[in-house]
Amino acid sequence: MQNITLRSGLKIPALAQGTWTMENADAERVVAYALKTGYRHIDTADAYHNHAGVGQGIINSGVKREEIFLATKVWRDNLAPNTVRADTERFLHELKTGYIDLLLVHWPNSKFPIQDTMAEFSRLKREGLVRAIGVSNFTSWHIDEALKTGADIEVNQVEFHPSLNQKGLKQYCDEQGIVLAGYSPLAQGQDFGLSIIRELAEKYSRTPAQIILNWLMAKGLVAIHGSRREEHIDDNRASHDFALDPADIKRINDLPDDLNRQVLPRFNEFDKENRK
Repeated sequence: MQNITLRSGLKIPALAQGTWTMENADAERVVAYALKTGYRHIDTADAYHNHAGVGQGIINSGVKREEIFLATKVWRDNLAPNTVRADTERFLHELKTGYIDLLLVHWPNSKFPIQDTMAEFSRLKREGLVRAIGVSNFTSWHIDEALKTGADIEVNQVEFHPSLNQKGLKQYCDEQGIVLAGYSPLAQGQDFGLSIIRELAEKYSRTPAQIILNWLMAKGLVAIHGSRREEHIDDNRASHDFALDPADIKRINDLPDDLNRQVLPRFNEFDKENRK
């Protein structure tokens, strides 16, 4: 599968199997199946409460740990340095692994000084408990504040799909050398109904999901899908083995952006003037 090289030289597979909303049993089954069939990037989070299932799924797959890129996230209420460390050590135990490839701040929380949080993330990286650090659901101004701490932030994981094509944030992250990873890339199925997606699916004899995932990867994003049915996991895996014409990529790019956000918890800080 296609890889993206992070600023540090670490390679991150561009297509990821996500585990959001999965309980341990489903996560174990899905992770094992995805890895056995060719996936090498698994995404989870403490808030998903499925680390044990993910870890066992990795073991059950028979794939060597060093061939797998494993990402997880620290919850927004646990960003004090001592809690970040305690949580990370717990994650390692739950995931049955000696290191995490990518550790992310799950959501920004202005109640915690970003300097302190990122300093602890950086220490964990220096100690080898994590290989790369990043953030999730950060706006450009959140990232700007985080970068001022000197932390080597390499990934920002955000909701990204054709009807939430975050052009300004993508440009900003490109300028900073930060890779965007897109979750909910299919808008929970809503973007299948877009006329351009239906048209391109017919043109390329592909499914709408394959068109959308291929578009994200063509833009240099990591695409994280959360399918749990084996036939959908297989279908999504085939999204990387063809190429959209540049003109068709542009047509999707030119859709209006910021229209259809699916994930908007009450504690979000997307609006700078309404920070909690």
